[in-house]
Amino acid sequence: MHIRLVGAGRIRSKEVAALVAEYTTRASRYWELDVVEVKDESARSRPIAEVKVREGERLLAAAGSAMIVACDENGTMFRSGEFAGWLRDERDGAARDLAFILGGAHGLSAELLGRADACIAFSRWTLPHELARLVLAEQLYRAGTILRGEPYHK
Repeated sequence: MHIRLVGAGRIRSKEVAALVAEYTTRASRYWELDVVEVKDESARSRPIAEVKVREGERLLAAAGSAMIVACDENGTMFRSGEFAGWLRDERDGAARDLAFILGGAHGLSAELLGRADACIAFSRWTLPHELARLVLAEQLYRAGTILRGEPYHK
């Protein structure tokens, strides 16, 4: 199973970008993994709904034929062990790859959420999209260590 992290916009903070790169590298020991950033849409002269639709089109295009996993505050929340088990089940039973979709500053469009095969939440809190990428990268790494019985997860 190939996992793709698809996000709108680039990470502007050097420190956060370094942490995302670190955990993405660690997670790639357990999963075939890549990160795709699509252009975020400026909201200066457009309604937010239009911004979300345009970003959503780019995000879906970048996901290709993979199973769409929308990351949204209204999605299903997992404990780390449950997330690891869910990934294992998808890996062992799915014929498709996974694409985790992380929206930009304004979140995901209704159209994208409607097309999603699954929807997960990291928290009920609203997270900046840069931190959401970091949380996802770390949890993918943690899931790999859980499934291999390694000591990282306590």
